[in-house]
Amino acid sequence: MTTVLHPADVLYRGEKPFPALPACEHYAGSEKNLRKALQLQGDLANDGRPVFDVTGDCEDGAPAGREAEHAAMIAGLILDPANRYGRLGARIHDLTHAHWRADLEIIVGNAGHQVAYIVLPKVAGADDALTQIQALDDARARHGVERQIPVHVLIETPGALNEAWKIAALPHVETIDFGLMDFVSAHHGAIPGSAMRSPGQFSHPLVMRAKCEIAAAALGNGVVPAHNVTTELNDPDVVREDARRARSEFGFLRMWSIHPRQIQPIVEAMRPDFAEVTEASGILLAAQNAHWGPIAWEGKLHDRASYRYYWELLRRAHATGAALPAAASKHFFNSGAARNH
Repeated sequence: MTTVLHPADVLYRGEKPFPALPACEHYAGSEKNLRKALQLQGDLANDGRPVFDVTGDCEDGAPAGREAEHAAMIAGLILDPANRYGRLGARIHDLTHAHWRADLEIIVGNAGHQVAYIVLPKVAGADDALTQIQALDDARARHGVERQIPVHVLIETPGALNEAWKIAALPHVETIDFGLMDFVSAHHGAIPGSAMRSPGQFSHPLVMRAKCEIAAAALGNGVVPAHNVTTELNDPDVVREDARRARSEFGFLRMWSIHPRQIQPIVEAMRPDFAEVTEASGILLAAQNAHWGPIAWEGKLHDRASYRYYWELLRRAHATGAALPAAASKHFFNSGAARNH
């Protein structure tokens, strides 16, 4: 029988494949809101895949003096049947807070085998991030967690921005995220408050520079750039437009949500254009039939260099729940899709 090779088996031999993550990351702090988010995650799932992640907030979401109980609650939810897709992560306290090591101990000790990722906030630079990553690995070793736990690093200060490339290259880093409001506040009034929201966040030169640097550092190191929240809670069109501009103008492939009403507009705006998805599907199916050698498609030459682009686009479309042509879904994403057989 002729061997049919899946693109994942052909296009990244000897290289790290780019993470295929949902395009939205929803933050919640209380158990009530986390359970609601996990329920919505199931309601919006596409073909058995969630279109957004949920992050349990041990930092801003934890009541003062009850940090341990709050972290234990999040660890319990990670293990709860409500977390049906295993896409619940946790944000711990920053390096200056006395409880950050205890957060790691509780989350990793109880749920290290299932936590989707750990978010590190307010790092001052690469050394801060590395300190917490090493502590995470130490906790894994103590509790016998063999799997690597992905790390998401939040860049909120000028110092961290200056070391964005170093941070993105650290072990286990899967995303680097932009914390807009803290970043503006860290400039001591030099950036106006209007830059914390649209349209100012997309036009102020220092904020634009930060977004470009973060996206470039992430993509240059094979990790996902995640865009800051939008403060608009009631108008989905504002949220959708912010997400669209983040993706199309600055290269972000993921965005934070702080209210359930923001999730769907973010996911919709982050999806690739349907025409692009159709084109990518046709090119990749033709390439697979040609055993991944060069092909001519509509008068243009394509080879593995362009196949990677179209495969990443198709993976992103699938991760955001976009409609795929039936043949592409069957050959590349069904459970029976051919992979080296």
